[in-house]
Amino acid sequence: MKIAMFGHKRIPSREGGVEIVVEELALRLVELGNQVVCYNRRRKQYDREYDFNGIKIKSVPTLDRKGLAAVSSSFFAAILSAIGDYDIVHIHAEGPAFFAWIPKLFNKKIIVTIHGLDWQREKWRGRFGSWFIQKGEVNAVKYADEIIVLSENMKEYFKKKYNRNTHFIPNGVNLPEVRKADQIEQLYSIKKDGYILFLGRLVPEKGISYLIDSFLEVNTNMKLVIAGGSSDTPEYEREIKNKAKKDSRIIFTGFVQGSLLEELYSNAYLYVLPSDLEGMPLSLLEAMSYGNCCLVSDIKELTEVVEDKGVIFSKGDITALTNKLQNLCDHPEVVKKYKKDVENFICEKYNWNSITNKTLELYEQTRKPALKN
Repeated sequence: MKIAMFGHKRIPSREGGVEIVVEELALRLVELGNQVVCYNRRRKQYDREYDFNGIKIKSVPTLDRKGLAAVSSSFFAAILSAIGDYDIVHIHAEGPAFFAWIPKLFNKKIIVTIHGLDWQREKWRGRFGSWFIQKGEVNAVKYADEIIVLSENMKEYFKKKYNRNTHFIPNGVNLPEVRKADQIEQLYSIKKDGYILFLGRLVPEKGISYLIDSFLEVNTNMKLVIAGGSSDTPEYEREIKNKAKKDSRIIFTGFVQGSLLEELYSNAYLYVLPSDLEGMPLSLLEAMSYGNCCLVSDIKELTEVVEDKGVIFSKGDITALTNKLQNLCDHPEVVKKYKKDVENFICEKYNWNSITNKTLELYEQTRKPALKN
């Protein structure tokens, strides 16, 4: 099949979960004999068409301004996918789905993956972006032939609000390469089992502010490593960094990738994700794939993933989070128990090859009526 994808920023990159999903999915679809075109946002070093491991990358015009980059790039990608020779147009995320009507005008078969209810995110509240993303959700329901969701909770949401059936196809994870603590010891003076790791975008819904509040009350010599960059949220980044200044145990690394990211996952004592809102966080899947004990908030998108293989606290409850952190720091035998077998559990349940096969099956089911004609 010939497949177009848009809604991501750029691949190859680890700029966000959507980018990782598009890359992993597209690579495997190409390996299975399909032709995949991914429409990247334009940036100087990406101002050309090129081949990435069999994926054809095309850059589209992009207004590089806050709030307009996603809108402008999705608009042009929608036009190009509409007039291109494609069997399936796969749109990723609610905002880009605003333009689902454009390829639908050209009778394209459309799949939309809802990576999360993005209009609920703090940075869009009371702004044009919130309206645009909510309208994208409505247009996904109206124009998509099929919708993929990443959690059972989201599946229930679309059924209840729109009476729309969706397909639960989660994200996947690869078998990791475990690394020794070389770079991280040189850069941050941290050693194996000497730090608690948070990894994600520095945005309010990730719960970083009250993670810091909790950690300030924990009696431990361990460090708290907060790894990730901001996402149009510089004010929030300044706020949490100011809050953390009073404790030298807290380290901000900025955006990390490659071997440095692998070292952080490989050597953490504990991984913590205190989110108030999620789609399906790839960072949690990755942390578990490295055999980490994970402490997460009790939102369904996280508890569905960890099941009984992780530690759970009440969302937004600073006292509960503090108590869980202190208990896990004080009892390494408990952490060791949770680490046992978690790697095999997560890698078998969320295997990218089986997830790609499920997605391809959905493509084929969607395409069949056109073949009959």
